[in-house]
Amino acid sequence: MGTPFDFEYEEILALDTLDQDIQELIQKAELQLDLAYAPYSEFYVGAAVLSDSGTIYPGCNQENASYPIGLCAESVALYNLGSYEKAFKIKALAITAHNPHKALSSPCMPCGSCRQVIQEFEMRQNHPITMYLSAKNVGTIKVEGIRHLLPNSFSKDDLF
Repeated sequence: MGTPFDFEYEEILALDTLDQDIQELIQKAELQLDLAYAPYSEFYVGAAVLSDSGTIYPGCNQENASYPIGLCAESVALYNLGSYEKAFKIKALAITAHNPHKALSSPCMPCGSCRQVIQEFEMRQNHPITMYLSAKNVGTIKVEGIRHLLPNSFSKDDLF
């Protein structure tokens, strides 16, 4: 893996050491890479969310010639969950990426907008989300909660 990150994380050395449901979650995110629509950036992102009901909700990026109205994989997966389950607890979120023109040197990080979406879902369930971040042919890291990737975030507490 590339340079160590400046936030708290755990490097996953072998996926087969993870619980079976987490292995399946990561595999579902990887399958989403083939469904991603990225004709402009050619940066393919797949994501999947595992709810405590045991259901996996997938998502992949969907670009549009009129930037920036495309959708990010992790937001698609999270909103997919929110479209099917009103009361939920997210067990984990997996995000992966592939660039056919350049080997990625580190796991895929959610963009700023997606970090805010993840933070909102954490607030909705009043619990941090465990994230498994990877990229094709790169290792996987585990991050416990968006606070590591989005310190000092904006939230509903700022509105009232």
